[in-house]
Amino acid sequence: MAIDFEVEDGIAIITINRPERLNAMDGDHYRALSEAWIKVRDDIDIRVAIVTGAGERAFTTGADIKSFVAKPAEFSQMWLTQRDQLLNRGLEVWKPVICAVNGLCLGGGMTLLMGTDLRVAAEHATFSLAEVKRGVIPANGGTQRVLSQLPYAIAMEMLLTGDSIDAQTALRWGLINKVVPAGEVMSAAKDYARRIAAAAPLAVQAAKELAIRGRDMDLTTGLRMEQMVLRLLQSTEDAKEGPAAFAEKRPADFKGR
Repeated sequence: MAIDFEVEDGIAIITINRPERLNAMDGDHYRALSEAWIKVRDDIDIRVAIVTGAGERAFTTGADIKSFVAKPAEFSQMWLTQRDQLLNRGLEVWKPVICAVNGLCLGGGMTLLMGTDLRVAAEHATFSLAEVKRGVIPANGGTQRVLSQLPYAIAMEMLLTGDSIDAQTALRWGLINKVVPAGEVMSAAKDYARRIAAAAPLAVQAAKELAIRGRDMDLTTGLRMEQMVLRLLQSTEDAKEGPAAFAEKRPADFKGR
């Protein structure tokens, strides 16, 4: 299995470690990746996660086509909707996730990226949804997220032609947050992660969930949900620690309680 998982100072680092196949994933890899996301979701000591690929050639090119093409469709599995859920396919992970793109981000790699919250890319990174060139579509959220994350014409160009864009173009259109030299991708991602991990974890998760759920609510409902969650947060220990640390001119020590 080549999905590495480690935790340091509240930061989970998930590495797709199959550089000889451009970090493409077969069924076993996808199941291991699902297990990694569940660990991030359920471990209270984890405050933020980074997902990346091994080496400097690829983040991931998504599904290992050779491992899937010979297998017949398992129609009986279509209704097992909660099996092997992924970050970009239905699994709710309210802890922030940072994508560190160290090369090719193609197909399922880009649909994974679109399920994350912050994105750092190497200067040589490229991005594409090339599935239409293979006779299929970008699933796991590819067709569902691209229009909300890119301007309509740009999203449709990528979706319908399967052509790629470079890192600077992705930055210009807001698909990623930052472009850095190849050797600085993880350090830039960890810088984001440390800043997030230093904030109050309950507040961070609430902010992410409210922002995402708010896209499917009318404004009145979203404002009401925001008010209710704020009231809950105001009763936490962290809500007392934040003002106290500010008044005492010291770093806050948030416990997630």
